[in-house]
Amino acid sequence: LAGCPPLKPFGVSMVGPVIYTFGNQEQKDKFLPDILNFDTWWCQGYSEPGSGSDLASLKTKAELIHEDGKDYYIINGSKTWTTLAQHADWIFCLVRTDSSGKKQEGISFLLIDMKSPGIEVKPIITIDGDHEVNSVFFTDVKVPAENLIGEEGKGWTYAKFLLTHERSSIAGAPQMRRAINRLAKKAETTFHGDKPLSEDPTFNSKVAQFHLDLDALEMTELRGLAAQREGRSPGAESSLLKIKGTDLQQRLTCLAVEIAGHDAMPYGGPYGFSDIEVAATKDAQLTAPKYLNFRKVTIYGGTNEIQKNIIAKAILGL
Repeated sequence: LAGCPPLKPFGVSMVGPVIYTFGNQEQKDKFLPDILNFDTWWCQGYSEPGSGSDLASLKTKAELIHEDGKDYYIINGSKTWTTLAQHADWIFCLVRTDSSGKKQEGISFLLIDMKSPGIEVKPIITIDGDHEVNSVFFTDVKVPAENLIGEEGKGWTYAKFLLTHERSSIAGAPQMRRAINRLAKKAETTFHGDKPLSEDPTFNSKVAQFHLDLDALEMTELRGLAAQREGRSPGAESSLLKIKGTDLQQRLTCLAVEIAGHDAMPYGGPYGFSDIEVAATKDAQLTAPKYLNFRKVTIYGGTNEIQKNIIAKAILGL
């Protein structure tokens, strides 16, 4: 199916470039080796219950105090849709350090140890029955001021830098290449009637169009990687990758459901419907929850509607 990146690197691939680019040498020495080795689990503390697409309206507050000769931030607030927070060692957070001026200018970027007293993680069970995302609550959480990345009040700049990398990586062309080849192979032994699905012209047309669109996506992704190799940061082009990549991921799950047919229907799930006897293969059982789960991909990382606004402004000049 449409492959997601491995669980363990989640967050690592996003916070690493921020620390490398904007962190001081002490922070680089402390965090980057474990990030490079995937020895530390990270989660992302951006979205809040009232701050999704309008992320700059976030309210989680960080108040600077001086205690025992050291500076600390006291964090109060909450984050939501925090992927894999139940496993994370650290969270990189956008917090409000100033409310007096323009909302984007009062945001800072903090690294917070998830074992800190005052952090509570509560699961959110998604429509596919899985525990992937969470709500994270901060109550008087004390964070050393040395965990501030860059300058106070510059977090919005660092967040936009991170999001361009995240949106580029969301496209996931290599994973989809493996997945569509696997599905095409499966269609050879899947019969809808008296012929295998691989001989159905309508299905083959969908697969062929998918390959064409995936080729275009991959070429765009490679151009972006070439630009990064030359020292240029991904810009609004990452929004193109995000839109087209997530569209293809959803189309891929639709093809998987089409192959599974009625076998995709009976899904017990880890949190319910356990009384249903499932005779289908494991792959078929996972098809429906994967389809349901991938409705989110056009939303996270900045909704595709927001990406179209970015393209209109930055590329078309509208």
